[in-house]
Amino acid sequence: MQLSDFDYHLPDELIAQHPPEHRGASRLLHVDGMALADLSFGAVLEHIQPGDVMVFNDTRVIKARLFGEKASGGKVEALVERVLDEHTVWAHVRASKSPKPGSTITFAGRWQAEMVERDDALFKLRFLDAENVFDILEASGKLPLPPYIERDTDSDDDSRYQTVYARERGAVAAPTAGLHFTEAMLDALRAKGVILAYVTLHVGAGTFQPVRVENIAEHKMHSEIYEIPPATVDAIAAAHAAGRKVLAVGTTSMRALESAAQGGALVAGRGETDIFITPGYRFRVVDRLLTNFHLPKSTLLMLVSAFAGVEPIRNAYRHAVEHRYRFFSYGDAMLLEKQAD
Repeated sequence: MQLSDFDYHLPDELIAQHPPEHRGASRLLHVDGMALADLSFGAVLEHIQPGDVMVFNDTRVIKARLFGEKASGGKVEALVERVLDEHTVWAHVRASKSPKPGSTITFAGRWQAEMVERDDALFKLRFLDAENVFDILEASGKLPLPPYIERDTDSDDDSRYQTVYARERGAVAAPTAGLHFTEAMLDALRAKGVILAYVTLHVGAGTFQPVRVENIAEHKMHSEIYEIPPATVDAIAAAHAAGRKVLAVGTTSMRALESAAQGGALVAGRGETDIFITPGYRFRVVDRLLTNFHLPKSTLLMLVSAFAGVEPIRNAYRHAVEHRYRFFSYGDAMLLEKQAD
């Protein structure tokens, strides 16, 4: 398929610039083939049954944007892409002149980092202070809002651009389908007998990179680190054996699960994935997908088209635009039913 097959018109005013006033006060579009239903997000509770498994991504967004100066006085902005160890990161660096290996950058007037090496668009930075890099980012970094949110970060974002169940530090973008859930809603799901399971996939800045080739088969995905706990594998196996359904909360949960099942069976453990899911892909683990609306011509729009069907997704997005749904990270959600292989 061609990149143009995944384009659609979106009025700018439908791109959500702020979260809803209250967490969970969003709309939900249920998509089952060409059948659509306009719901409130709380209706998720009515669409999942006891014994079903919901899989959440428990990654935690780090304050990955740092501002500093080179020894020459030149301004530098760094966006941490991946934390390698307690002192070393890969980062995107913006400066009038790119820093050279061996040079130092002072961030926030206090943290010294050496530029170790460059790999294409990424710079390896080693922080020279005793503090753990996560503590440095928490103290002096800013939350990296997506580029389509055209405003500065405010204090609300520190909590609202984070899921209530976020645990494992490392993402530079939120797993946004999870932003709708409140603690009360999670408690209600448990009380109903729904099994809540977790994976970790640290969302990278590459999630916002555009596809630059018309033939989508030529696109190269960015890679991300994921981990599947044994308890999640066991819960999914038990659900499948009992004829229950598995619902992935977000495309990141979906990508982690499908990556860990490339050999046929879902396997626990840690890995790195650059899985690129497009129409024609055969899903091995997930029956249903809860997700936000995705950018035109994006790899995530291709993923949901593979899962729910190309024409059903086109139909759903037309409907969402016509009915003024809110789009992208702080926007509304969709509940997608997998179409037959």
